[in-house]
Formats: sequence, C-alpha cells, structure tokens
Amino acid sequence: MPLHVPPAPAPALRSVLTALGSPTAVREARTPSLLSAQGPVTPELPLPVHVLESVSAKGVPATRLAGWRFLIRCGDRAVAAAETMLTPDGWAFSHFFEGPYVRSTEQALHQAETTLTQTYQPRLLSVPGLYMLTLWLHGGYAADGATGVPAATDLLVPLAPAPPGIAANRPHRVADLLPVLTLRTTPPPLLGSPA
Repeated sequence: MPLHVPPAPAPALRSVLTALGSPTAVREARTPSLLSAQGPVTPELPLPVHVLESVSAKGVPATRLAGWRFLIRCGDRAVAAAETMLTPDGWAFSHFFEGPYVRSTEQALHQAETTLTQTYQPRLLSVPGLYMLTLWLHGGYAADGATGVPAATDLLVPLAPAPPGIAANRPHRVADLLPVLTLRTTPPPLLGSPA
C-alpha cells in the first residue's frame, strides 16, 4: 500500500463527528451534496493541511499546519469535506464545504494509491499566493503529519483547478515544482523612481 494516512488528532475527529450529527451544522453548511446525501455519511482520509509560508533564498520551504481536512463519504464517493482548526482550547470543527477540490483530492489519492510503488504519507499543501492546493506526498511516511517541510524528493500533485501553466493531477518532485512556485509568488523588483 503506497499511502500511509497519518492519524488525525482524536479531538479533531470528534469535532467533525459532532458537527455531522448536528442538523443545524449540516443545514447551515450550504453544501447541497451533504444536505441531499442518501444514507450515512462518514469522515475519512484525514489529511493535515499545511500552508506554504515562504521559501528561503536557499530554496528551503517554511510551512505551518493550518488544520486537518476530512473527506465526507456517502456510499462510494466523497460528497463534501470538513475542515478543523486549532484553537486555544484545542482542535475544533471549522466548516463543511464542497467543490472541485473535494473530487480532485479523491482522484489524486486514488491515482497515487494505484500507480506509485514507493510508500508516501499524503498531506495537503496550500499555496495561498497562487490560490493553489496540492496533494503533498511525503516520503517520511511514518513521520508526524503535523510537522515537517516538503523534502526535495517528495511529490506535489497540483489539484484541479490548478493555476494556468501548471499541470493538474500530475506528480512533480518538490525540487522541480518549488522553484516554479517561488518564481510565481515572488513580487517583481521595483524598477526605480519615476523621472
């Protein structure tokens, strides 16, 4: 099995289960697919969501853990996702959502599971400067999912929709994609003062 999904903090899972059991939370979520789900819904595949904060001059990325995302499954497919966040009181439910990233996350996980031969730990890496989300396949599959930075040999799979010029659903080595992301998120130099 090439993917080793890290365990989510128990309070994060409990908060999602509580929200799923709350008719008010589900009704106010504005997720039609979750509201119309026929049958039981279950949170699965907890993925830590890391945010790319910066990249040093030497190309070393700095990330921070933003939360845990659970795909909400009904039957044989994910119909929504639930996000949790860390508060001063611990892990708490944040919100439900649906949209293209739910399906593309499920698709990228399935593709990795069926095509890769090396074992990876799946995570999500958000690149806010490009409005981009990637499936981060971390080679340290036994590591704590809440810590660490992308290693040069890790894989990033941009999820659809990806920014123009970046192929979605295709694995890229961090060493190859990170310079492209850095270039695109770095503001252009100032050209000097007007005459």
